[in-house]
Amino acid sequence: MHFPLIFRHFQIIFPYHKIFAFSSPFLHRNKAVKMTSNTTIVLDDHCFCAERVLEVGVMPTIHRHSQFEINYLLDGAMTYWFDGREVTVEAGKTAIFWGMVPHQLIRHTPHAQFVCLYIPAAIFVSLHIGDALRSALFGGHLVEPLVAYETDGGMFRRWREDLLSKNPHVEDIVRDELSARLRRIDRDGWRDLRGTAGTALGSAHRGSPQAHRLEAMARFIGEHSHEDISVADVAAHGGFHPNYAMTLFRNATGLTISQSIARNRLDTAQALLVSSDDDIADIAFAVGYGSLSRFYEAFKARFDMSPARFRRWHRAPT
Repeated sequence: MHFPLIFRHFQIIFPYHKIFAFSSPFLHRNKAVKMTSNTTIVLDDHCFCAERVLEVGVMPTIHRHSQFEINYLLDGAMTYWFDGREVTVEAGKTAIFWGMVPHQLIRHTPHAQFVCLYIPAAIFVSLHIGDALRSALFGGHLVEPLVAYETDGGMFRRWREDLLSKNPHVEDIVRDELSARLRRIDRDGWRDLRGTAGTALGSAHRGSPQAHRLEAMARFIGEHSHEDISVADVAAHGGFHPNYAMTLFRNATGLTISQSIARNRLDTAQALLVSSDDDIADIAFAVGYGSLSRFYEAFKARFDMSPARFRRWHRAPT
């Protein structure tokens, strides 16, 4: 078994940030969603895809998703609430971030347009980019390249059209071109846009004394989901009774504590299937599953294919 290799990957994947208020994303109109009382959970957010709509629109509430998101602003300006800060992206600029960080597009100039691309974590970790940029994005940075090129607008439009075509051969080309563009960003330099703005708590966070304890539970899940942890363990880390913790956590995130543990394990597993050569059984046990059959069942339920097929599909030659 190759646990040292696997846990090197965990060092990148596990750092979660302020996860306590997520809901309906306007950017996912083209995806299957599940409605709860006040929450929309994106069900197929492991797809490599592009937003169909160019027009920027305000998102009604804060949300999250497990893909990495790349926004290129074609015209106008738009402002995100991102991890407790208000950050503005202007025309001709690119913004890159991990969707697991709570975010909300709160305002924009009239007629603003952008290209929005979604990259699953499994694909992202397979891209040939530097450790510093990869770790920064997994660590919750909102990255803006220091250098913009005149060709960026045309490239992003083409990538959007290619991904909307649903052609797997063209998708592979987009993956390679995105990898090259990210390597250039790594070489040219980038900055964390969070450092350009002061804190500005969103309405969902104001007046919530339990926010830090919810964050503590979410962080505990992110850092320990590969261990044999229970709902009681998570609740204790937040200082709550298990029954109260389950209700509070579901109301805040739209997921039960058990669902969040499973999601962390499966998202880590999909990344390892693509980024390592470890046996599937080793990966299953390393991410926290005590039963290989249970891992296969859960993986297929989330990704609609077996782990072996998932690995082959993401490693298919161009």
